[in-house]
Amino acid sequence: MYYKDNTLIYFDGEFVNANEASTNLYSQTLHYGYGVFEGIRAYATESGTQIFKVKEHYDRLKNSAELINIPFDYEVQELVDVTYELLKRNNLTDAYVRPLVFCDPNMALARPNKVSIMICAWEWGAYLGDQQLRLTVSSYCRPHPRSIKIDAKVCGHYVNSILATNEAKDNGYDEALLLDSDGYLAEGPGANLFFEKDGVLYTPQLGNILPGITRATVLELAEELRVEVKQGLYKPEVLLSADSAFYCGTAAEVIGIESVNDKKFRKDWNDSLGKKLQEVYSQLVRKSEKTLNTTYQ
Repeated sequence: MYYKDNTLIYFDGEFVNANEASTNLYSQTLHYGYGVFEGIRAYATESGTQIFKVKEHYDRLKNSAELINIPFDYEVQELVDVTYELLKRNNLTDAYVRPLVFCDPNMALARPNKVSIMICAWEWGAYLGDQQLRLTVSSYCRPHPRSIKIDAKVCGHYVNSILATNEAKDNGYDEALLLDSDGYLAEGPGANLFFEKDGVLYTPQLGNILPGITRATVLELAEELRVEVKQGLYKPEVLLSADSAFYCGTAAEVIGIESVNDKKFRKDWNDSLGKKLQEVYSQLVRKSEKTLNTTYQ
């Protein structure tokens, strides 16, 4: 699904065949989840393949590594250039890109001695599909910000996301909605939450959620559209009384939410602020403008 016989990945300074790449089974990342990663999207435009906010993603990858004391000796611009080259060598235009920084063999609970980087890419549609989602409030909560580095996109953090997602699907829902440890709205397993009420857009404040790059983009677009946005702490009851809601993330893009715990939102999705932002976001990421990012023909 993710690679073919001739697929290339970038691995520690070289482009190698995905089938031939290997890593050590004693890696600290494999045993303890001590690694960081990113999710990035490339889009086909009239002026060539464009990777949306690629520098911001690699800046966050670097920041994630630094937050959890993983050495990061890679230059952001070098990784940007390598990623475009990877797409070109694999003949990919619309693609999902996954960089992973992982640690060397180490069974100790200490800083790694050496780290590696792998970047791969594959064709992947919107992660949560294109239909409105039926959510359920998860019995799992997001980790407390004093227990982990919330701002870091760490491999091990996503066990929480997997548990919440599987619970939701096992109970007949499309996806989960997680609260924070104090019972306030947080986010989805892999996406940020927005909801609309009386023409105002609301979203959980930073501090207990991952600061999503797509979330930041939605905030920018809302400002351009002169949509009022409020960030704060909100209980689930506030969401249940909202007019509409949506998730957003690099993998999911912008996707509408039909219901939470079987309670449907009263506004038709096509009439919602989320639908407008979904359309504007789609136009933005496919914009044929070379000044947004480096492109290749």
